[in-house]
Order: sequence, then C-alpha cells, then structure tokens
Amino acid sequence: MTIEINLLPWREARRERRHRRFKQVVVLAALLGVGSAWGVASFYQQRLDTQQQRNRYVQTQTQQLDRDIATLRDFRTTREQMLTQIQLIRELQFSRPQTVRVFNQLTRSLQDGVYYTKLSREGDVLRLTGKAEANRQVSDQMRALAAMPVFGVPTLSAVEAGDDGQRRFDLTVREVNTSPPPDVGEGAKDKGATP
Repeated sequence: MTIEINLLPWREARRERRHRRFKQVVVLAALLGVGSAWGVASFYQQRLDTQQQRNRYVQTQTQQLDRDIATLRDFRTTREQMLTQIQLIRELQFSRPQTVRVFNQLTRSLQDGVYYTKLSREGDVLRLTGKAEANRQVSDQMRALAAMPVFGVPTLSAVEAGDDGQRRFDLTVREVNTSPPPDVGEGAKDKGATP
C-alpha cells in the first residue's frame, strides 16, 4: 500500500499567504512613499511660504524706507530753501544800515552847485546822473565821493553841456561794505545742524 500526500494545496496556501504579504508590503511601502513625499512637499511648501512671507516683509520695509528717504529729501530741500531765505533776510538786515550810510555819505559828499537827478543801484554799483554848473564841480564831486569810506573810486562815463549852461554828468561808483554780512552756513553748523 502506498500513501499519497497531496502537497499542492499546502503549497498553494503558502503561496497565497506570501502573495498577500507581498501585496501588503507593497501597499505599505507605497503608503510610506506617498506619506514621505507628502511630508517632504509640506515641509518645503512651509519653508517656501515662510520665505515668501519674509520677502513680503522686506518689500514692505523697503517701500517704507523709500518713502522715508523721499520725505528726507523733501526736508533737505525745504531746509535749503529756508537757509536761502534766512541768508537773504540777513543780507537785507545788513544792507538796511548800509543803505542809510550810503545816502548819508551821498548827501555829505554833495558839493555846492551839484545835484543829482537820477540814482539807480545794481548790486553794489550806484549809477548817478546829475547836473553841475562847471566841469570843475564834477571833478570836485568825484573826489568827494572817492574820499567817503563807503564808496570806491568813481568812474565818469559822460559829461555833456546843456542848453541852460549846466553840465549833465553820468558816473558810477561801487559801494564798499564796511563789514561782511554774517554767513548762515556757519551759524547752522554752530547749532549742530548737519548738511
């Protein structure tokens, strides 16, 4: 008598178990792969979002800084305009007594028989037009002007004889400032202002 053992169903069952286990390992590996990929993608997405947020912050701060720089430029322009106005006011304040001195010296230097018909001023140059009875009086008038401390040397540009026997003359003379006006830049530096 022979005994026959059928090993096929046992092998078949083992093969099925191995196949199921293999499928489970593959599914588990796929799930682990998908999970890892999703985790890595989430990590990098989070880092990208953080970097974009930092970039937006830097852009916002840069725009604010640009606005501050523009405001500073406006302040500097306004400061320069104000310094110019202050300098002009100081020059006007300085020239006020100078103008009085000029008129005082003009009247003190006026010679007998001479009078002015027109007086104009361009910067520190006075243009005088006047009449005199003789050429000698015009010369005396020029010497008297040159002797005054607020005037330079006068220059005679024309002398004409008029119908009435008087001499019409044109001359120019430069004003000499006895003291220079104060400089606004030094005053601002003394007070600690920055350029």
